[in-house]
Parts: sequence; C-alpha cells; structure tokens
Amino acid sequence: MFPEKIEKAFGLMEQSIQLLKRSLDTSFLDAYTENGENIIDNYQVRVLDGVPDEQTVQKLKTIYQQLKAIELEPEEIRRLSQLILLKGNKIESLQANHQLTPDSIGFLFVYLIEQLYSSEQSLKILDIATGMGNLLLTIILNLNIANYSAQGFGVDIDDTLLSVSATNNEWTKAAIQLFHQDGLQDLLVDPVDVAVSDLPIGYYPNDEKAKEFDSAAEEEHSYAHHLLMEQAMKFVKPDGYGLFLIPTNILETEQSSFFKNWLQKNVYLQGMIQLPDELFKSVQSRKSILFVQNKGEHSEQAKEVLVAKLGSLKDPAKITQFFQQFEAWKSSNLK
Repeated sequence: MFPEKIEKAFGLMEQSIQLLKRSLDTSFLDAYTENGENIIDNYQVRVLDGVPDEQTVQKLKTIYQQLKAIELEPEEIRRLSQLILLKGNKIESLQANHQLTPDSIGFLFVYLIEQLYSSEQSLKILDIATGMGNLLLTIILNLNIANYSAQGFGVDIDDTLLSVSATNNEWTKAAIQLFHQDGLQDLLVDPVDVAVSDLPIGYYPNDEKAKEFDSAAEEEHSYAHHLLMEQAMKFVKPDGYGLFLIPTNILETEQSSFFKNWLQKNVYLQGMIQLPDELFKSVQSRKSILFVQNKGEHSEQAKEVLVAKLGSLKDPAKITQFFQQFEAWKSSNLK
C-alpha cells in the first residue's frame, strides 16, 4: 500500500495532466513533461500564445497549490511518477522497448551494485539506453539512501522519452546527466564504474557502424542489444561491472556466435540471473540479468559462473534464498 499522501498526489497529478493534455491537444507523455516542468518552475503554469486558456490555468493553479502542500521525498516522487506513467501507458500504449523497467527489477540492480561496491566509493553509473529513466533513477536514488555517492549518465535517441527522464531527474534533484543521441555513436562520457541497462531488443539498421563492433553480424543487421552492451562496456573502467537486462535465450539465438565472440575477447561472463517467470507473459519474452566484468589487473574469470533463477520477487523467502546464493558465490569467485 502506498502512503495516503502519494495517493492524494497521484489524483492531483492525474487531473493536471489530463487538463494539459486536452488544452494543449497533445500526447500523454508530452502533457506529463509539461506538467512536470510547471512543478519544477515553482508550480507556475506556462502559457504560450494563450494556451492553456485562462479557465484551465485557474484550475491548474488550484491543483498546484494542493500539490505544493504535499511534502514528498525524492524516492516518493519517483514512485509517484512511475504510477502516473503506468496509468498513462494504459491510455496510450507504448511499444515494448519503451516500457518502464519495473521497480522490483530496479531494486535487484541496486542490491547487486551494493554487493559489488563499497559505500566508501564514489560511483559513476551509465545507462546506454535509458528511455524514460526509471531504472537509472531507481538505482541512483536508492544508492543515495544507502549512503552511496552515486552519479548517473543516461543516453537515448528518443527525445520524448528523454524529456520524461529529464523532468523526473530534475524534480527529484537526482545527480543524473542525460545525452540525446544514438548510443552506438561516439559518446562524450567519461569512464564509469558500472554500466546498467534494460536493453531495447531488435536490429540496428546502420550496418557500416555495426562493423566497428566485435558482436556485429556478418551478413545481416546486427542485434542492437548486442552492440549496445559492447558499447556500454567500452566506457566502463578496467575491472568494472556491467549489469544488463537481456532476453534469457541470448546465448541461443542465430546471432549468439557473434555475441560470444565479444564476450570471449573483451569481458568475463561472471553470471546470469534468470528473473521469475511470473513477470513475463510468454516464454519468448522472459528476461535475465547478464552480469559481466571488464578485464583488468584486479579481475579474473570466476571459477564457477553464477547461474541462478529467482523463484519469485514477491516471496521474501525466495528472495532471501537468492541473496544467500549470490553472497556465497561472490565470496568464492570474485577478487
């Protein structure tokens, strides 16, 4: 159950977004961003060329006065934004690659990073295909709650999704910098400690660019998720880690040989964590977290690659069982 103040804020946010959507004659996501920018601008209603009209402006001002009175912590704002965006997706469905990464998976990423890095380290974290940014924002805010100093960097080519991410980042005051570009082009990102991503699944159309990657296919369009993973790890420091949400069958597809070529040449495949079947509608849509590590002076191939399956993210006993399995594996296999 969410606190009463989040339920109240949800209702007010939904009203204000719908008012803007109708008044501006725009999409839900654009109205969401406009509403967020109004809130960030000290709850001021932006009017351009008489839009929104005066009646709508007065309604929004009344709603904003009530919203302003509700004190929300950054993580509460993130959860509120996720609820609103999930509701919006029921109104205007997004394609599969644009869906929000669920909180349960985001918190699992947070746990894994906490196991791999001490809170005494300042962490820089890259999401090569950040979309609406819920995964990266979940990680940064919850690491901050756990007393980590963490800074995020997000890349995406879709300006609408990136605008949503930028709005949420600014509203929560999260230390996240965004880059609007194709994640497979040259990036102006300094080396980071960790790469994470809920990778978009599909083909990359630029065959000439794809040829620059070890995971590229030889005679057809390459899988974008292979190339993006390889690209992300290029920006990770030696010995640093990558945590990627990928199709469970990634090592069994028609392009798996090219992907394995990159794995063997450049990184250590340290583990694969299969997520619960309950999260996915079909066998084909099932996903896992692939866990890789850059080669370096302080890394080596694990004696035993972690292969684990989470029975459930709803059953505390099964979650605890996984935590115990991971921690036992880590103590025996990682430097």
